[in-house]
Amino acid sequence: MDTIDFKALSELMTNGRMTWAELASCLGLSSPATAERVHRLEEQGIIKGFTALVDHETVGCGLTAFVAVTLERPEHRHPFLQTIVALQEVQECHHVTGEDDYWLKVRCKGTRDLERLVSDTIKSMPGVARTRTTIVMSTPKETPNPPLFPEDIIDVATRR
Repeated sequence: MDTIDFKALSELMTNGRMTWAELASCLGLSSPATAERVHRLEEQGIIKGFTALVDHETVGCGLTAFVAVTLERPEHRHPFLQTIVALQEVQECHHVTGEDDYWLKVRCKGTRDLERLVSDTIKSMPGVARTRTTIVMSTPKETPNPPLFPEDIIDVATRR
C-alpha cells in the first residue's frame, strides 16, 4: 500500500459516498485511475465493502451489551459459532484469551429482548457452560474504522 492508497482509504473511511471525481481531486489523479486503485484495494481484500452506518437507537435497538461465553469443551465451538453467526442481534463475536472463550457484542430492543437472547438462545445451546453479561450505559466512542498508521505506507518512489 502506497501513500495514494493510504490517502484513498482515509478519505473513503470519512466519506464512503464521495464520487470518483471528488476522490480523484483529493488524490491528484484522474477519475479512472482513482476507480482502478479503489477496485484493486477491494480485490486485495483491504476494502471489504461499502455500507450505510445506521443509528441503532433510531431503529429500535437501543440496548448494547457484551456477553462473555464459556464453552464446556472445544468440540462445541463449531456448532456454537454456526448459531452465533446466524443471530442478527450479535454484532461482533470475538474468540478471546482468559477465563472466557468468546465475547459477543449484542444489540437488542431492551432488557426483555436481551434476556430472551441470553437465557433462551445462548444459554440453551449445547456446550455453553456459562455466560456473563454486561450492559453498556453509554458509548463515548465507537468507530467501524481501524486505525491507519502512516509508517506502514510504502513510498512508491523509494519502495520502502
